[in-house]
Amino acid sequence: MILVDTSVLINYFKGINNYKTEKLEEILKNGIIFGINNFIYQEILQGASTEKEFKLLNQYLSSQKFYELNYGTKSYENAAKIYYSCRKKGVTPRSTIDLLIVETAIENNLFLLHDDNDFTEIAFIVGKLKEYK
Repeated sequence: MILVDTSVLINYFKGINNYKTEKLEEILKNGIIFGINNFIYQEILQGASTEKEFKLLNQYLSSQKFYELNYGTKSYENAAKIYYSCRKKGVTPRSTIDLLIVETAIENNLFLLHDDNDFTEIAFIVGKLKEYK
């Protein structure tokens, strides 16, 4: 099962063809289970430039599988620990949302399909994050 990050979905929706969007097309073609979380949902919707685009994105995204954080405040504590671990190794993740996406992937034992170097650096430091390559 795969969590598809905002970075891949935005490129896919814009018709950008790269390695990661090709991986998403493979996932779709082969019926592989994938989904998003509430943070990815919000990031995609806030990028809409018109009401029509917002409605179209909302309709599509609402039909996707949603993965949740499973442990209440402990999930947020775990995300903060990921940030702390990265900072100790000299890496500063740029986005709190990205840390919550990582925590969602870890808690649900998902591969993360992304096109964002921050996730690669986090995965290197935090061995529990599985990247979909």
